[in-house]
Amino acid sequence: MQPMYYIGLDLHKRTISCCVKDVSGTIHAEGTIPAIRFHLDQWMNTLPQPWTAAMEATVFTGWIYDHLQPHAAGLKVAHPLMLRAIAAAKKKNDRIDARKLSDCLRCDFLPECYMAPTAIRERRRTLRYRNLLVRQMVQMKNKIAVLLMEAGVSYNKQRLHKAGYFRELLATNPDINEGLCSLLRVCRETVVRLQRTESALVRSLERDSLLKERVERLMTIPAVGPITALTWALEVGDVWRFSSIKKAISYCGLCGAEKSSANTVQRTPLSKQRNKHLQTMLIEAAKMAPRYSPHLALLYDKEKQKGSANRATLAVARKLVAYLMAVDRGQRPFELVEASYSTAA
Repeated sequence: MQPMYYIGLDLHKRTISCCVKDVSGTIHAEGTIPAIRFHLDQWMNTLPQPWTAAMEATVFTGWIYDHLQPHAAGLKVAHPLMLRAIAAAKKKNDRIDARKLSDCLRCDFLPECYMAPTAIRERRRTLRYRNLLVRQMVQMKNKIAVLLMEAGVSYNKQRLHKAGYFRELLATNPDINEGLCSLLRVCRETVVRLQRTESALVRSLERDSLLKERVERLMTIPAVGPITALTWALEVGDVWRFSSIKKAISYCGLCGAEKSSANTVQRTPLSKQRNKHLQTMLIEAAKMAPRYSPHLALLYDKEKQKGSANRATLAVARKLVAYLMAVDRGQRPFELVEASYSTAA
């Protein structure tokens, strides 16, 4: 059996620092290479075989991971928040970081994080871009309201963004001058353009052959629409990577962190270590869920009596995670099974 070589890669926008070690920890090669596919190919031709590599999760990790994967015996992505050996070091530079990544990989101490398949990551990029468009759309709608308030123009808040009412407002209101009217038209055109683009992106994802059946199954759950289903499918990826519902709830950011020492246990508010896209979408879905499901409405009322509305919303969001996992793992539409109780004779 050929000895394995372990490579640590410290990634940056323009350069990649690398360190190649054998199983004993001896450095065989180290240096810096340009973050360009051509130079990566040249560098891989000089590597001893077989080799495995580790890198941090950054904005540049995806394309480098995909480019190296066919040539590596193994490839791992490290969780950046858990690399205490690097983050807490007194002396820190790219060369040392690459060495420590190599050592963590060689000693099997690397805190690995999940790397979704390329196809899922590409579609996830589209969904996150759609989320950006929605945020920009909300900003432009708010700007329309601000412009009207600055000029002291009275308007109907509920109907402001309706096309017919907006045209009528610009044509009939004497308090809107020519300069303000042109700004309002630009804002309205931007909103319409963003809406069309956002709708086209969602339709393309819904019709995608990789996601269509899965999304349709998830949408059989009460209060789960196309955006919630797409967010779950693309942000979670492989649902079987969670061994329990509790771990999925933790990944979605629907529970607090725990700090325990001796006999002291402290529970903190919602942890910041979470998938923020899933957390936002699930909380928004949980706010609407009691309107569509009597069982979720009953759960909401029960939890609200124990505390606040926020506590009740979180309880509903956790129940939605359980529903989503059950449908995703079972590969069948949602079906609520009533609990049956039998009395012993």
